[in-house]
Amino acid sequence: MVITRLETLHLRPRWLVVRVHTDAGLFGLGEATLEGRCLTVEAALHEMERWLVGQDPRRIEHIWQHLFRGGFYRGGPVLSSALSGIDQALWDILGKHLGVPVYQLLGGAVRDRLRLYGWMNVTATGDYVESAARLAAEHKFTAFKCTLTEAMRPLESRAALHTAAEKFAEIRQRLGDAVDIGVDLHGRCSPAVSRQLAKLLEPYHPFFLEEPVLGDDPAALRDLAAATSVPLATGERLYTRWQFQELIAQRAVAIVQPDVAHAGGISELRRIAAAAEARGIAFAPHCPLGPVALAACLQVAAATPNFLCQEHVTLGETLLTRPFAVREGDAELPTGPGLGIELDEAKVAAARFDGRWDNPRFTHADGSLAEW
Repeated sequence: MVITRLETLHLRPRWLVVRVHTDAGLFGLGEATLEGRCLTVEAALHEMERWLVGQDPRRIEHIWQHLFRGGFYRGGPVLSSALSGIDQALWDILGKHLGVPVYQLLGGAVRDRLRLYGWMNVTATGDYVESAARLAAEHKFTAFKCTLTEAMRPLESRAALHTAAEKFAEIRQRLGDAVDIGVDLHGRCSPAVSRQLAKLLEPYHPFFLEEPVLGDDPAALRDLAAATSVPLATGERLYTRWQFQELIAQRAVAIVQPDVAHAGGISELRRIAAAAEARGIAFAPHCPLGPVALAACLQVAAATPNFLCQEHVTLGETLLTRPFAVREGDAELPTGPGLGIELDEAKVAAARFDGRWDNPRFTHADGSLAEW
């Protein structure tokens, strides 16, 4: 069996799906979505395709090493996202070829169901508390994540800090102590502001504080971790095990959040999770993406002992023949071969677009650029 071609699909709202085809009639699915840069990643994918055609898709590690190391320049968001999409597709092919879910190839399931957490956009609507309550009741989620801030200055006013903390207090009061609630600061805060905000949030026991500062600053994360009881999480903007190495070695966070579409695919998520496990660090894959990326995350989560919970923004209703099933806030263990999903071709045709999608931009009151 050899690879014959690579196909790319831009699907609304912003997803880039990869199909790797073989001469055996099998194809594998992967997701290489890099928000706002999917056209750039698509070009990288087709550059990689020139070497990929003719390779045996079952030699996943061999292909991973060649695509990562073989072109002299390596890493970064674009090349890593392209590699990630291909890697997922190769695991999908191998699982289909052998007739088993990917997690069986990773050592088998270590759990019977997979905890999901819901998302609430606190900054965009005034009814966020009731919206979260409705989601909790509908899907019985036992965990959520929210944002509390948009543009944050290097040093913030007491009013801005207390407004953010009061929003969280409202959510905690409405949902109660039995529901875990994470806070995503999205790298918008300086270390000084994050330290102040973490102290204000401590009485309400956040599940975790995500990207309190940018993830490429392990020293700042380590210092913040020493100053607060709130568990810290990061990883969505880190690529491959090498960028996670110092973060894990220093125990700078309680949770690593690599993204299967950016960090190197299923192969690399597995390695990052294992390194984190050795340091007592939990694993919660980042995934505000489409159902193909979610399927890949769930396969890794099923076989990973230190898995904590899974982010998602879709259950695949707009693309899959069978969307993911949720029971008591958990996803069921996949049973189909490979990634365990199938695209609905009619839905795919309706969702196709030209791939142009721009990231939102935030500004401070004085007009200067603020972190997204």
